[in-house]
Amino acid sequence: MKQRKHPQHGIPPEMEEPQIRPEQKPERLQKIMATAGLGSRRMLEAKIKDGEILINGKPASLGQTASAGDHISYDGKDWKVVDLAGTQRSIVYNKPTGEVTTRSDPQGRPTVFDRLPKLKGARWIAVGRLDINTSGLLLMTTDGELANAMMHPSNQVDREYACRIFGDIDAEKLARLKKGVMLEDGMAQFSDIQAAGGEEGNRWFHVTILEGRNREVRRLWASQDVMVSRLKRVRYGAVFLPKRLRMGDWSELSAADHKTMREDVGLGPVPVQLALKPEKVRRESDKRPAFKAKGPRKKSTRYKNVDRK
Repeated sequence: MKQRKHPQHGIPPEMEEPQIRPEQKPERLQKIMATAGLGSRRMLEAKIKDGEILINGKPASLGQTASAGDHISYDGKDWKVVDLAGTQRSIVYNKPTGEVTTRSDPQGRPTVFDRLPKLKGARWIAVGRLDINTSGLLLMTTDGELANAMMHPSNQVDREYACRIFGDIDAEKLARLKKGVMLEDGMAQFSDIQAAGGEEGNRWFHVTILEGRNREVRRLWASQDVMVSRLKRVRYGAVFLPKRLRMGDWSELSAADHKTMREDVGLGPVPVQLALKPEKVRRESDKRPAFKAKGPRKKSTRYKNVDRK
């Protein structure tokens, strides 16, 4: 075990005052279970209404809260509610085209969650979406508060895309896209447009948007009678897509990176949170008698066919 270091004339470890963590307030049952990856809140609310979820051995009621130490039973399994230290995980996933940003797909298509590392007591939350034909950076986190803050339009978190455009582009069209055009769901615009090479009729641009509306980048270009033939997200806020990260691979961000992302959207340190810890069920085959039967000890047969001197 790694020992803590102390100043030469400091207080010995055994004399230090223990650090008291703030007690976690009770949270709604469906929120705790959804964070643990047991289903969506809406689905879990329906299970609570149907009496399929128990808390401390009794049917849960809609809106009921749970605290550390409570026991939850659902679908033949049991969990204990525990409070965790303020740690969260975030990863960058390099999404290939052909994958959908959903946990399950009725059409059986591969999803972005298929290749992610497995979690216990938590679940990955996608920060924004990428459609099936868009590749690149997809930020995943266990920090629901961070995910909501980064996606909220009021925080103006910019997203940068590399776009290959098929069609004629001139300065007038680019100016309109930066000034703003009317789409079917309201005004939209690129906050920045930078040429990135290519040839006439098939050019590359890097564009930045401050919202995450459905297919917004493609619809903006389409408003100028050109088509996006390739689209890749390369940045979300302060997080860039690593150049050496291959398609379908992921890379974990450091605790310092996670802290920076929270600070960028006005959030403080990660709070203590409630989670679920699976409770082990003791099987009959695992049970052993508390006392051994009395009587003479049997002679070992380990060396039965060996001459011992």
